[in-house]
Parts: sequence; structure tokens; C-alpha cells
Amino acid sequence: MKRIVLVFLLISSSLVLFAASYADNEYQRLASSYTAKAQEAFDSGDYDLAVEYTAKAEENAELSRAYIEMMLAKTEADTQIRVARNRIVWAESIKADVNYPLAYSAATQAVADAQVAYESEDYAQAVVFAQAAMAALTGIQEIIPLPKYYVVRPWAETKDCYWNISGRSYVYNNPLLWENLYQANKGEMEDPSNPDLIHPGMKLEIPSISGEVREGTYSPSVKYGVFGK
Repeated sequence: MKRIVLVFLLISSSLVLFAASYADNEYQRLASSYTAKAQEAFDSGDYDLAVEYTAKAEENAELSRAYIEMMLAKTEADTQIRVARNRIVWAESIKADVNYPLAYSAATQAVADAQVAYESEDYAQAVVFAQAAMAALTGIQEIIPLPKYYVVRPWAETKDCYWNISGRSYVYNNPLLWENLYQANKGEMEDPSNPDLIHPGMKLEIPSISGEVREGTYSPSVKYGVFGK
């Protein structure tokens, strides 16, 4: 009997020490209290009571371990959701909602699902959803929008005409698409029936023809991407 009780005491003590290394909580304190009582009963020769206290110490040590695991899971979920939300804020700052609508939508939905899981205390699933949000935003990068306007410059300097302007990489990268420019701007021309009559200083609108995002006026100091790529 003494040997059995001593084994129980050693087991319960190790469990309490394990829990104490992570956090102080009600279950751990109860486990410590019952362990002390079990030791006192053992020392006084009341082995049955010592076994009873040891069992209660083990029960509370297990509850403490479960509590610690839950709190660690909650902390991890907190961290992952916060990181995912910060990533979405960054994505919005580079207009990912416009340039990467599918990825952005998937990420925001995943974060919403993570929050629902978190509130239902399913912290493991909350982490999965938060990480899915991060994965959805992998690969997105800031995109400099192609110009929406172009100011015509002197022919002698740039050979500006609808054909040449359309062929530039930041416009349509194809001179054959010049009529898109013409149709969008002929109302501002002195002779709308003659597409050759554009003049320096004329501000041309460059209409989007494939859903590409266009903003601002062309500047030679900006490094634009290539239309269609």
C-alpha cells in the first residue's frame, strides 16, 4: 500500500510541476493543494485518504494541462488572426481589392471565418482560417496603374499620333488599337472626322479596354508596366 501511494504522489507531483512551468491557474493551485494534503495523509499513515487526495491532485493537474493547452491555442489564434488582419490592411493600401479582387475576397472571407471559429472557441480552426487568409494574399504586390491620360507632345520630339501613342507599352502596346483612343477623344478635336489632327497640349483619355486599372496622367518619370502583361 505504501509503495502504491508513493507512486501516485510522484506522478501527481510531476504533473503539477509540468503545469506550473506554463502558467498559474486555479486547477494547478488545487492540484498543488491536494498533493500537499496527500503527502500529509501519507506521512500520518492514512494511506486511503492519501490515495483519495492523490486522485484529486491528478484530476486537477489534468484539468490544468487542458486549460494551458486551450490558452496556448487561444493565444496562437489571436496572433494568427492579428497577422492576417494586418496583411489585409497592407493589401488594401496597395489596392489589392482592385488589382487582385479574387485573392482579396478570399482573404477577407477567411478572416471572417477565423473570427467566427474563434468566438466559438474552436481555436485550432481559427488558426487554419487565418493561415488560409495569408495564403490567399501570397504573391500579391503593388501595381503601378497604367496612365488614364496622356498629354500630346510636339511631333518633332515624340512623333505623337494616335497610331504611335497606341503602340506604346503603357498605352495598348499595339498601334493597331489606335481607334480606341480616337473614339474616346474625337469629341475634343477641332475636326472630329480627321484622326490625324491632334495637337500638342491636348489631353487624351486612354480608355480601359480589357479591364485594366488606369489612373492619373502619363509621366516619363514613372516606370509603368506593359499593357496586357
